Amino acid sequence: MIVESGRGLGKPDDGERVRDGRSPWPLGYLLVAAGLLTTLLGVLAVAAARTTPLPVDQVAHEWALAHRTAPAVAFALALSWTGTGLPAYALAAVAGGLAYGRRWWIGAPAAVLALLAGQGVRLALSAGLDRPRPPRADWATSAGGDSFPSGHTTTSAVVAALLCVALASRLHGRRLRLAQGVVLGWAVLVGLSRVYLGVHWLTDVIGGWLLAAALVVSAAAVLQVVTPRLPAAVRPPAPNSR
Repeated sequence: MIVESGRGLGKPDDGERVRDGRSPWPLGYLLVAAGLLTTLLGVLAVAAARTTPLPVDQVAHEWALAHRTAPAVAFALALSWTGTGLPAYALAAVAGGLAYGRRWWIGAPAAVLALLAGQGVRLALSAGLDRPRPPRADWATSAGGDSFPSGHTTTSAVVAALLCVALASRLHGRRLRLAQGVVLGWAVLVGLSRVYLGVHWLTDVIGGWLLAAALVVSAAAVLQVVTPRLPAAVRPPAPNSR
C-alpha cells in the first residue's frame, strides 16, 4: 500500500504490513531485545545463585508472611492453580486455536508445543542453578523442584503472550487493549501469588518474567525469518487479518 500523505510518499503503512503478514518490528530490533533480555536474565541468575537470599528477596518474603489472611491465601491459591498444569496448557491450546481460526487443529498443538519448548529451557536453567526455595515452614502450599526461575511465573507469562497474539487476531482498538491488559494482569498476579504463598523468592518471579520475555521475543524473531518459507496451509495468520 502506497501512502500519498501522512506517512510520506512511497512508505508502507504499518497496519498494511501487519495485514500482509510482515512484522512491524524489524528483525534487528527483535534480536537486540532478545539479547538484552537474555543478558538481564543472566545477571539476575548469577545474583540468585548465592546461598543466602538477596536483600530484596528477604524483604518481600517477610512482607508476605506479615500480611497473610485466609481469604487472600485462598485467592492466591486459586490464581496459582491457573498458572500451571492442565489449566495453563488448555489456555495455550485455546490461544493457538483462536489465532489460527478455521485451522485451529494446527494452531492448538503448535501453541502447546511452544509452551513445552519454553518449559524445557526453564527446567534446564533451574537444574543448572539449583537455587533452594524459601524455608518450608513458611510455605502456604506445596511445591517441587528448584526455585529459580519460577515455573508458574514463566508458564503463565508465556501463555499470556500466546493469548495476546490470539486476541490481536480477533479484536481491535480499545477492546483489544483491555483484553490484553486483563491477560497480562493475570500473569503478573500468578507470579506474585508464588511470593505471597512463600514458595518462591521475588527474584525467582522476576527471573520467570525475564525468561518468558526472552523466549517470546526470540520466537518472534525466528518466526519472522521462517514464516515466509512455510507453506500457506501452515503459515500463522497475520494479526487483525480477518
